[in-house]
Amino acid sequence: MHVHHHHDHAHGHDHAHGDHRRALQWALGITVAFLVAEVVGGYLANSLALLADAGHMLTDAGALALSLFVAWFSRRPSTPEKTYGYLRWEILAAFINGSVLLLVSVGIVIEAVGRLRSPEPVETTTMLAVAVAGLVANGVCAWLLHRGHTHSMNVRGAYLHVLGDLLGSVGTVVAALVIRQTGILAADPIASIVVTLLIVRSSWRLVRESVDVLLEATPSHVSLGDVRARLEALPGVCGVHDLHVWTVTTGMVAMSAHAIVPQLADHQQVLEQAVAAMRSFGIGHVTLQIEREEICQGGHP
Repeated sequence: MHVHHHHDHAHGHDHAHGDHRRALQWALGITVAFLVAEVVGGYLANSLALLADAGHMLTDAGALALSLFVAWFSRRPSTPEKTYGYLRWEILAAFINGSVLLLVSVGIVIEAVGRLRSPEPVETTTMLAVAVAGLVANGVCAWLLHRGHTHSMNVRGAYLHVLGDLLGSVGTVVAALVIRQTGILAADPIASIVVTLLIVRSSWRLVRESVDVLLEATPSHVSLGDVRARLEALPGVCGVHDLHVWTVTTGMVAMSAHAIVPQLADHQQVLEQAVAAMRSFGIGHVTLQIEREEICQGGHP
């Protein structure tokens, strides 16, 4: 006997994705509008911290546009060829956004090291004015995306880009004030390095998590041993094999397993109890194959 069970959260997901799309649209509009001003200001002020901020802002625009496209595209219905639809595009977008952030960070650090060796004069008035304006713009964008970043890996990728710019604006403001008060030109590249290192940590985590999902690794919040123990503890179950737990997309965890239940009369009860037991692990998609004796499946655990 075989059963596939899942909860229907379509309405809730559609409402949430609608909110995410609106937030992404507003954030993209603000980011594009401010990008030009920051590039011009960074060039006029000769500020690496400001230009680094503009570099992050440019990747933000691309990241937000990609996230917005994926938020729409991933909601397309499933087909016989793509039975899960296009939900994994959300994870792929998160991987791309995290990878781009890492690459941009490497470039900024290399340039900053060069500036530390050969400091260049900075026009602090322009630098400070643009940095403050950037701080406000990025703060608004971060506020728009904050609610959705815990529910969608796609939105989290865009949120990290914006958060990186927010921290960059803070660092640039501090650097401009230090240079105005002390004349220490090294404050500019040092600020860009500190901010970049902060972003690298979050970006690496996003890339690692998205790769885990693409490789269908067991979610970090789920213990495969605990899942197996819970299934084997069900009345009538003599053993469990071919157990797999994976993430389809953000908030959608699936499980499949083979359960040995010798008594035919116990099969329906085991199915119902197994589905109920998996809810405590946050597993909403359960596929369970009931066997009266073990069927070899190629040595899978």
